[in-house]
Amino acid sequence: MTNQPVAVPNAPGLYVLNIDPTAAAEAYRTRVLAQMEPDASARDRDTIREQLSGACTTEIAAFDEFVGRLADADGTYDHIVFDTAPTGHTLRLLSLPKAWSGFLAENDQGASCLGPHSGLKTQEERFRRAMAALCDPAATAVILVTRPERGAIAEAGRTSTELAVLGLGNQHLVVNGLFRASDPSDATAASLEAQGQQALAEMPAVLRKLPRDDIELCPFEMMGLDALRSVLCSGPLSTNPGEPAVAAPWVGDLPGLDRLIDLLAADGKGLIMVMGKGGVGKTTIAAAIALGLVERGHSVHLSTTDPAAHLAMTMTGNVAGLRVDRIDPKAETERYIAKIMEQRGGMLDAQGQALLREDLASPCTEEVAVFHAFSHIVAEARSAFVVLDTAPTGHSLLLMDATGAYHRQMTRQSTLHDLAGRITTPLMRLQDPDYTHILLVTLAETTPVSQASALQDDLRRAQIEPFAWIINKSLLAAGSSDPLLRQRLSGELKQVDRIRGSMAKRLFFVPWQATPPVGVPALARLAHDGA
Repeated sequence: MTNQPVAVPNAPGLYVLNIDPTAAAEAYRTRVLAQMEPDASARDRDTIREQLSGACTTEIAAFDEFVGRLADADGTYDHIVFDTAPTGHTLRLLSLPKAWSGFLAENDQGASCLGPHSGLKTQEERFRRAMAALCDPAATAVILVTRPERGAIAEAGRTSTELAVLGLGNQHLVVNGLFRASDPSDATAASLEAQGQQALAEMPAVLRKLPRDDIELCPFEMMGLDALRSVLCSGPLSTNPGEPAVAAPWVGDLPGLDRLIDLLAADGKGLIMVMGKGGVGKTTIAAAIALGLVERGHSVHLSTTDPAAHLAMTMTGNVAGLRVDRIDPKAETERYIAKIMEQRGGMLDAQGQALLREDLASPCTEEVAVFHAFSHIVAEARSAFVVLDTAPTGHSLLLMDATGAYHRQMTRQSTLHDLAGRITTPLMRLQDPDYTHILLVTLAETTPVSQASALQDDLRRAQIEPFAWIINKSLLAAGSSDPLLRQRLSGELKQVDRIRGSMAKRLFFVPWQATPPVGVPALARLAHDGA
């Protein structure tokens, strides 16, 4: 990755930039440290650098790269296209300039987790110009992309509303992957088309009023310039002549979710974390696993860290032995602020209390509050099953980063106070394969598989080893005779071979479902599916 634009071969005028969050965070630290007084001691500088080592700094630094191109545009490019993270993480990022502008305007002497206030003040004008550009309909257009699926469209509707609240009103909707069956007798093809049409018919009003484009489901993956250019052509997409169609479902072993649940249930307790990029079906898989464990006689706590909160929509109905909730960032932040004010505010005068409350109003407080709630849920798995539906990849990695930072802090303190060997941090529990099972959910497509592989690499660097991979919405496991879907089966086979060859220690399959797996009965059937 590089933080400098690189020309794309055979595409004159097109440049790409993949923001490196590590490099962006270091550049941000350097800018803030440069604002310190020249006579500042090495110890003071080390303290500030430590304060700038957390997840929130990485988040705002990466977005700062984009902010710089918005606010400091020099006319080099006619257009800047920003491919954002999944919804919850993107809304958090887009709110940062507005949040920090307000915080800086009202806080003239407090500190924050991003370091000295004098360093932050240098960014205030930069953030103000960024928000002005984002909210200017002549300068910024937001393209909301969704699949023709009920959950994805509902999330797009919520995103549209929240973006409008932030001031980003120039919105356009793209429905990607719209399928039309050419063989009505094919059950998989017929259900795929019917589900898409029903989801579009139930589209929320906030999306109906937006200008909209539909893109048909392609018989091949959108990889390479030729494939991407084909989307811009009118008319139906032809099959890729280099890809042979698969005439029948694969006859190899396709272990289903029931076999995975049997393995997990054997331990009797533990933390099960379901992770992956947005849109791969983590919430559905987490809910089905929780129900499967309950059916095997276990008590289960099912929760989510996903800001989009899909769990309530997926899990409709109550089940004995199953507790369902979510980590609500706003509620957790309010609870955390109240706790800190109670613990520290009593020792301060009125002015000190005001400064403390102002400092806690910084956008970073939410990250700390969510981590504390996450830590409590992780600890519950000492005596019962906890199934955690995590936020999309980028937001989950920020949570992992916070977990690692807390671990380092506690380790240093235990060394100073001779407590080594007597503390157990959340990171230590995540690293323990007897305590935690990480499940990576993906679709059998190049990009989701590559992103799941990158997530696995990040986890391994933190000495956390994934337990298994799950391919969701598998056409191989469902089978199809539709010509376009047969063409896509060949691509799925490639991804299965790729995952089994070098990525997953264990691989399980969830077939494409003729009926969306929403509600307790449908999720229970999913947990019994042997693929």
